[in-house]
Amino acid sequence: MTKIPFVEGAILLVDKPLNWTSFDVVKKIRYEIINHFKIKKIKVGHAGTLDPLATGLIVLCTGKKTKTINELIIDSKFYEGEIRLGATTPSFDLETEIDKEFALPSVDDNTLKNIEEKFTGEINQLPPLFSAKRVKGKRAYEYARNNEYVELKPNLISIFELQLKIINKNTISFSCHCSKGTYMRSLARDIGSSLNSGAHLISLRRIKSGKFKIEMAKSIEEWIDIIKAS
Repeated sequence: MTKIPFVEGAILLVDKPLNWTSFDVVKKIRYEIINHFKIKKIKVGHAGTLDPLATGLIVLCTGKKTKTINELIIDSKFYEGEIRLGATTPSFDLETEIDKEFALPSVDDNTLKNIEEKFTGEINQLPPLFSAKRVKGKRAYEYARNNEYVELKPNLISIFELQLKIINKNTISFSCHCSKGTYMRSLARDIGSSLNSGAHLISLRRIKSGKFKIEMAKSIEEWIDIIKAS
């Protein structure tokens, strides 16, 4: 097995588990490297945040490789997930409770094809209030969790490909190839609105970021074992 230069600088592909924040992953790997190699500090960062309720690929950089984060973060991303129709939540996912319920829309393959076309290309997307976007020096979710209103501005994003599939009368699945800065939770909300109903994200997995695929990633436990064996 090729020796990985954790301290000098490496790119680590991590399969983030459910309920971990992206920073939790950074913090854990940094701790393990510092502890094993008996060093005082090391730079560790990631090339793209994943929500706590999302799983999948996080591109982690250590040491001198952190200088490449700005290059990696602009890579397009691929996601898979599921959307629940007929209800909304303040966070646009399962982090918060349902706040409004709607009549279930009538959805068929032709309806979904129209939605795919509507949301493919360049669109202005309003980020979720429950997001890591910085506003006036704070993360947007800090305002949201304190029930404070803050105005967010739409971002121009690109959806290169969107595929939707009916699972049952209130659930659709999707696969999406998009630009950096695209929020799948906002996409779920917007799909609900376009159906004259409501919707929220119930599962999300990042399967690709630039040239890196989820099949190339290792779990946090696997990375810890590799660090300890170095």
